[in-house]
Amino acid sequence: MWRCALPPLLRYPTVDELGAWAAAMVARRPADARLRRVGTSRAGHPMWLLSIGHGSRQALVVAGPHANEPVGGGTALRLAERALADPRFTEGADATWNLLLSLDPDGLRRNEGWLQGPYTLGRYFRNFFRPGFLEQPEWLPDGAAGAALPETRTLLELQDELRPFLQCSLHGVDVGGGFVELTHDLPGLAGRVAHTATRLGIPRELGPYDTLYWPSLGPAVYRIPPPRIGDLAAAITEAAVESTWFHPHRHGTVTAVVEAPMWGVAAVEDGSPPADAAAVLRAVSHTLRRDTRLLEALLARLRPHLAGTPDAAHLLAPVDDYLLVCPGLADAWDPDVADGARPLPPLSSAHLAALRIAARRLALRTAGLLHQLVTAAGRDPAGVLPDLNRFIEEWCADYRDGLGARWIPVARQVEYQSRVVLAAFELAGRYAPACSRSGESGWGSQTAVPMHLE
Repeated sequence: MWRCALPPLLRYPTVDELGAWAAAMVARRPADARLRRVGTSRAGHPMWLLSIGHGSRQALVVAGPHANEPVGGGTALRLAERALADPRFTEGADATWNLLLSLDPDGLRRNEGWLQGPYTLGRYFRNFFRPGFLEQPEWLPDGAAGAALPETRTLLELQDELRPFLQCSLHGVDVGGGFVELTHDLPGLAGRVAHTATRLGIPRELGPYDTLYWPSLGPAVYRIPPPRIGDLAAAITEAAVESTWFHPHRHGTVTAVVEAPMWGVAAVEDGSPPADAAAVLRAVSHTLRRDTRLLEALLARLRPHLAGTPDAAHLLAPVDDYLLVCPGLADAWDPDVADGARPLPPLSSAHLAALRIAARRLALRTAGLLHQLVTAAGRDPAGVLPDLNRFIEEWCADYRDGLGARWIPVARQVEYQSRVVLAAFELAGRYAPACSRSGESGWGSQTAVPMHLE
């Protein structure tokens, strides 16, 4: 009987542990498991692909596309363990599992200040790192031919080499609930997600803010609109741009973006009509504007002192991205400002909770990155650190006390994400023969339409 060396996942694995544990699997089952270096990150870190099985049908699992979402690494290892233990997932399905252990190993290393715990909101946001939009390897702002990042090129080459019937991109929601985004419907997946979430006590997010205008395929399952040309703000907030999610559709690939929450909030699965949506939207918008002004003022005080600060450019890029989009989001959500060009769809209580979380997230991420800029400099000549610490504490308290955010143990996050991936694997396997040709209607010719108008 196969016994894996993978220890109980009481915490997130680091970049080095991912490679070491994968190598241990291969050493124990060299006939069934293979580990190869498929690329090199910008900082020179290896990008490892762990493959399980010898089937003709390829499944590709991409862990760590966002640097601050480490659950996917643990999920990839757990999936490998299950594929080795149960031949139904390999020989029985004529499938090979290909697990990219980290798409952004450089970014994951930058998050190691909080990765090992203790898992508190304040510790997470003070050590949070996620690169600016143009440095995130799943996005293709200049199309596949213009992909500049070596991590992006590695993934594109893998997609074209493997021509997978299923691609799963493993993401994590810092605060909120679990949900899935699909490039093509997998009928039955919403029911599987509901069953898994209930069994594991994971809230389902019934109105994520980045799917606000996307069609629903069932509770907590959404269809990703085909890519369209848009500006940076649209790309950051909606992700309906060219990406590695859609690139392999020419091979008949179904992509599932599987989101697993770190801190769960029960309100995100409240589908009831709100008592006064306009009042909540006004409060969220006004709060976001106020927080943005506070952070802009601190940045203006801090920026003249950043010359020579290590990694200042890498930390400032996402700060500038977040501060760029905040005013537009506040206006789009404010019922007293919206111009009607793109009206909000009908909103449930879950949507309002998600918008409140999203607005607070943008402010907290910005504050956390500014905090790191000060600590990296080793001094605080602008005197901004007391204000930043106060903001982070107050805003984390709003998540914890105002929204009831509660930590979900790492093992439970991994189990939830693994089960959802296995469900998508089974359902995509049924669908694969019908979608194995490129050029299928409905895959890329339409413009994105708000879901309430589609």
